[in-house]
Amino acid sequence: MTTSRLSRSSGLRSLLLRPFAWVGCGFALLAGASNVLAAQSAPAHRAPVALDSAVSRDSQLARDVPLRVPVQGRAAQPPAPRSAGPADARMMSAVVRIEAQSPRDAPSSATLGRARAGTGVVLDSRTVITIGYLVLESETVDVVTQSGRRIPASLAGYDHQTGFGLVRTAIPLDSAPMELGDSDLAKERSRVLTLGQGESELTELMVLSRKTFTAGWEYLLDSPIFTYPPVSNWSGAALFTEDGKLIGIGSLVVNDAAGDREGVPGNLYVPTNLLKPILSDLQSRGRRSGGAQPWFGMNTEMVRGHLMVTRVQRDGPADRAGIAPGDILLAVAGERVTSQTEFYRKLFARGPAGTEVMLRFLKAGDIREQPLRSIDRADFITQPRGI
Repeated sequence: MTTSRLSRSSGLRSLLLRPFAWVGCGFALLAGASNVLAAQSAPAHRAPVALDSAVSRDSQLARDVPLRVPVQGRAAQPPAPRSAGPADARMMSAVVRIEAQSPRDAPSSATLGRARAGTGVVLDSRTVITIGYLVLESETVDVVTQSGRRIPASLAGYDHQTGFGLVRTAIPLDSAPMELGDSDLAKERSRVLTLGQGESELTELMVLSRKTFTAGWEYLLDSPIFTYPPVSNWSGAALFTEDGKLIGIGSLVVNDAAGDREGVPGNLYVPTNLLKPILSDLQSRGRRSGGAQPWFGMNTEMVRGHLMVTRVQRDGPADRAGIAPGDILLAVAGERVTSQTEFYRKLFARGPAGTEVMLRFLKAGDIREQPLRSIDRADFITQPRGI
């Protein structure tokens, strides 16, 4: 695919032609939660999204909208797409639909729901990459190809550190595999293309920033790809270079995609360069090798300048230690923390899962030192079932 093929006169759906209208629309839609995934032509499903501090205490509680979690901003419906033409057939063939069902008793079912659907991208004849929350603790997984074939599959690998999920199909796919590109080349103001399941046209986006991202569910990414304008079909969506290389997998809709100013809506894509070093481990072992990232089962969020515990996972390490929503985190191993990013960096630097860390909390008006031993999240979640 050449650059000239992506000009305005081509069949590519472009969302960059009306920037002022998009900015105004984005700001107007930042007020609250929305049903941004309704346009994905999927059964009602639930996916985690970046959280707004205004809803800190309820940041992952169920809400039927149809998502059961709040969002930072509503991704407005883009202009009607135009045909991208036959030159894009290879990319479109590689994008498939993922449908997953988790057990009722799985920990993630309470926040993500049991039935989930989104996008996956074919890597080889039986391997599909997607965003992990779609298939986490899945009991059954189906892959629906562009030709309409429904193929049973199973969760082959999951990596909490990056958020990637890997699916393996029972029989070979009839889709063209995608080549992984160099996601480090997606620099600010680069032009990229996205495609989600059920869409027949690529959508043109701009890389807005490559800043650090942290989220309350013990998640830190150093350099994810933030794009603009926001799209509604983001869960697992493919992000391509102009020459058709896969450089990202869609994860979130956010309201702070810009690196130099607040209130700009967009999407977050997990870069594929984070997948390359762990892909063989995910395929052969289901997880990355080496020490696992520590996990406490404790959600936090910045509230009025303080890092507040907003939720604890039942029977997780934090819950067993008596940590509760409303507690304020003050320090890690005696070192003060003033932001979520600082908290995660200090925490992860103390050692892999299994390391005991001394945390300081403000709890019910009293300052308390609380030793807390982390675990490997893979040991806590329900193990995959199915084929």
